[in-house]
Amino acid sequence: MLNELTNISINFNPETFLVLLVLIALEAVLSADNAVALAAIAQGIPGLKEQRRALNVGLVLAYIFRIILILTATWVVQFWQFELLGAAYLLWLVFNYFTSKEDEKSHNHTLGNKSFWQTIPLIALTDLAFSLDSVTTSIAVADETWLILVGGTVGVITLRFLAELFISWLQIYTHLEDAGFVTVALVGVRLFLKVFNSPLVPPEWLMVSAIVLIFAWGFSKKNTQVQNESK
Repeated sequence: MLNELTNISINFNPETFLVLLVLIALEAVLSADNAVALAAIAQGIPGLKEQRRALNVGLVLAYIFRIILILTATWVVQFWQFELLGAAYLLWLVFNYFTSKEDEKSHNHTLGNKSFWQTIPLIALTDLAFSLDSVTTSIAVADETWLILVGGTVGVITLRFLAELFISWLQIYTHLEDAGFVTVALVGVRLFLKVFNSPLVPPEWLMVSAIVLIFAWGFSKKNTQVQNESK
């Protein structure tokens, strides 16, 4: 990791600028499913103020993990066990969500109530599991470490604001939380395929298209109870 830090050199040109834009766009699009998962986890804490605080602290820890992952990526990609663990964690999260009891008010599933200090490591671990997929994608797009670091930084900042937006949107849109966890399952399956059958791994454009379509369904219906209460 120290070698990666000392060997970083910044060479900025028009091509570098385009690669940076692509990385930022990818991070923004691929942050949506991650943001839903983090919002659902944060919702387990009573009170919006505490939920925001948990997101702030959890994502600071997640950012540290993400930087370590980026700096050690050339070593991490040699061990398929990391991706398998990431896939298993995300699929466990999805299983835990869809097999849980429905909330009486929203009729959505729930990950259950957690304390502030239980929520923080869950937020950090969830982002780390997603990062195993996004970092390998970034490496394929850019071969300069500083570019991937900038992309990762923008990704975490985007994630923070998206997660807070999703906390309120999850109360408004009936299918949004389910849609988010369907896309989490897609990422988990993609990581699983990388380990056991890489030729079957769907290309990035197909993943992005699927995420956009699933979220279009997620935003397609508003919660009538919330609408009536707001009138």
